[in-house]
Amino acid sequence: VQLQASGGGLVQAGGSLRLSCAASGRTFSRYAMGWFRQAPGKEREFVAVIGWSSSSWSSTYYADSVKGRFTISRDNAKNTVYLQMNSLKPEDTAVYYCAAQVGGDLVTMPHEYDYWGQGTQVTVSS
Repeated sequence: VQLQASGGGLVQAGGSLRLSCAASGRTFSRYAMGWFRQAPGKEREFVAVIGWSSSSWSSTYYADSVKGRFTISRDNAKNTVYLQMNSLKPEDTAVYYCAAQVGGDLVTMPHEYDYWGQGTQVTVSS
């Protein structure tokens, strides 16, 4: 599985961005897809995860720091997962990574994921 993240950029505090992560492979719907971020000098941290899906609905789980501001979604027809980020804050500045978990579970630790994308930079100015 190859993952390609895109959509990062520079935005003012209070603004919005939508990240995308395109995946290769025919079993995308069976994977849980997660977003993580890593700021300079900090460890990679969990942001959000969406579970596997055989229909139009998937379960989701968010880090407390982004709950109510970020929304994760997936389009299995396009093999793509999205992260809509609203009300951005300077502390959201980081490189954002998407990841795939073969088991389809709502897991939050980086080592539980099997595949990673290359990351996309998000910078929020105050």
